[in-house]
Amino acid sequence: MKDLIADFRTFLEVQRNVSEHTRTAYLGDVEEFSGFLRSRENITAKKTLLDADSEAVRAYLADLYGRRLKKVSINRKVSSLRAFYKYLQRAGEIKNNPVLGVQAPKPEKYLPTFLSVDEAYELLGALCNDPSPSGLRNRAMLELFYSSGLRLGELAGLNTEDVNFSEALVKLRGKGKKERIVPVGAPALAAIRQYVSKTEGMRKTALADLSKGALFLNARGARITTRSIARIVDTVTLQSGIGRKISPHALRHSFATHLLIAGADLRSIQEMLGHESLSTTQKYTAVDIHRLMEVYDKAHPRAKR
Repeated sequence: MKDLIADFRTFLEVQRNVSEHTRTAYLGDVEEFSGFLRSRENITAKKTLLDADSEAVRAYLADLYGRRLKKVSINRKVSSLRAFYKYLQRAGEIKNNPVLGVQAPKPEKYLPTFLSVDEAYELLGALCNDPSPSGLRNRAMLELFYSSGLRLGELAGLNTEDVNFSEALVKLRGKGKKERIVPVGAPALAAIRQYVSKTEGMRKTALADLSKGALFLNARGARITTRSIARIVDTVTLQSGIGRKISPHALRHSFATHLLIAGADLRSIQEMLGHESLSTTQKYTAVDIHRLMEVYDKAHPRAKR
């Protein structure tokens, strides 16, 4: 079984080219299912990953529901098993896919959490009076978050050479290591330039080439982690006084929502966010239904009362 999971790991990394986070989640889900099969007390002949059938998969789903897991978590586990058994089938390890025909739960619909424009200004304004290297770094990171709608991992993974100051663009490596180019606003570029200039001495010590390597550094001169960025967002949110806790992803949601409110089309927002499907981007239309109704009332000839 360990060899099968190791081979699946290689498949995900080399052929599917999925991110490390996705790879870890998929492998963890497969190992959890394997443990479930070994520990089932209500089955006389315990099954393995190779001889598991649809009944075993459904029993696993029932166990997940019994543990009161969220539907989105159950969906991900089903996706992991579906990918794993599809791989085994193609590799000739099994004849029948036990996940085929198993119905995953419909995920809950939710509205993205986002800041108002005033709240975004208050959040960014809380960083204006700290000239220290860490203060300049935090301001540059949050400015870039809001300016370009980055994912948390994309922000942490940025290198110095990814920022094109002359063209006001930044190159991102998103999910599955897919690259995309997005625009950057002038305040974010100015904050990044100021931060890089302030940390030039640290970079000379840590790096041979100032034009390459991690853009955002921790106190030791190494690349900052996603966990550290999340803690920084928590701290700055508290300092800003906006009165509620937000996640780093809320800045990405704010970026998309404010673009939509200002009249940007969904296709452009989809491209900048790096969404594969337009349906993923369409959730932002729900948060601005009042503006859409105003546009409809003004523009449609049969809407006026």
